Amino acid sequence: MRIIAHIDMDAFYASIEERDTPRFHGLPLAVGADPDGGKGRGVVTTANYKAREYGIHSAMPISKAWQLSESAKRQGKPPVVFVHTEMAKYRAVSAKIMGVIRRFTPIVEEAGIDEAYSDVSLAGSWDKAEEVCRDIKREILAQERLTCSFGIGPNKLIAKIASNHHKPDGLTVVRQEQSEAFLAPLPIRVIPGIGPKTEEELARLRIRRVEDLKQYSHVELKQMLGNYGLELYEKIRGRDNSPIEQFYEVKSISEQETFEEDTCDSTFIGERLKEMCESVMRRMATEGFVGFRTAGVTVRFADFETKSRSHSLGMPGNSAATLHVEALKLLLPFLDGRENPRRKMIRLIGVKIEKLQPEADETPSLF
Repeated sequence: MRIIAHIDMDAFYASIEERDTPRFHGLPLAVGADPDGGKGRGVVTTANYKAREYGIHSAMPISKAWQLSESAKRQGKPPVVFVHTEMAKYRAVSAKIMGVIRRFTPIVEEAGIDEAYSDVSLAGSWDKAEEVCRDIKREILAQERLTCSFGIGPNKLIAKIASNHHKPDGLTVVRQEQSEAFLAPLPIRVIPGIGPKTEEELARLRIRRVEDLKQYSHVELKQMLGNYGLELYEKIRGRDNSPIEQFYEVKSISEQETFEEDTCDSTFIGERLKEMCESVMRRMATEGFVGFRTAGVTVRFADFETKSRSHSLGMPGNSAATLHVEALKLLLPFLDGRENPRRKMIRLIGVKIEKLQPEADETPSLF
């Protein structure tokens, strides 16, 4: 019998800020860029549940979040507290929480800074697995004064969806025989891989809930969605054999910057890109890597349309100069008619490296 748990910290960054600054407690709070009185650039990283009641959510432009805060203020509600992101602090808290989880369950996959999967099959029963998870919740609350939500299911797919079912501070158990019934009434967006565009396409066919999708055969789903349709056929039936991956590795390193003013000035953008490439390479060295195989860029236009492009190198890159050249090749089409035919102004750029090579990863000798 396989029993998998998914732990998801509740509004993680915002909860840490509330915990560390008592005067924030009970107030709507957003972590992210400086709103600068409504003129700020950048986005919301996360928001607590009070701020979400105002309509504020992660990835929202910080200027929009400010407007929503001001609107709430005019209605006599408390304004939102805006706090800068402090990743070093959040990572330190995350490490402590992962340590707590490992004290109770030996098989753990860190899925992100604020979430993890754990194999609790050794508990021997669903009831015992639930007890273990409740013990973890109590210990995290006692040690870190933070709440989390648990999902317990027969696989990672069901456990992750279940962890979001009763937030915050929830615990939802979905046994093997309950999986299909649990998924059936849920909106299709809960299924990993179904994004806004796919949701919109399916809505045209009056497919809005998982149970609607189950009316289609695997052949029909493949015709509609390609190979993903076959994968989807299994997921909507609660089937998932993906393993717990215990060893976390850095899969990519990235930097991005939101400009003070929208621009298409190639000189300015090139200079900012160069500085980001240098920063990324410094971080790569700090993480213990000596090269990268893939370089990528992200561009966000003034209307918030966002595009990404990447390129794999023939030989590993190991310098900021190499990364800058590769990133510039990917970025330049966004400054002319190739990728930007309407000549839209650019709001943000980002650079990323992937397929990182660790120091011990040496090329074997031919002799």
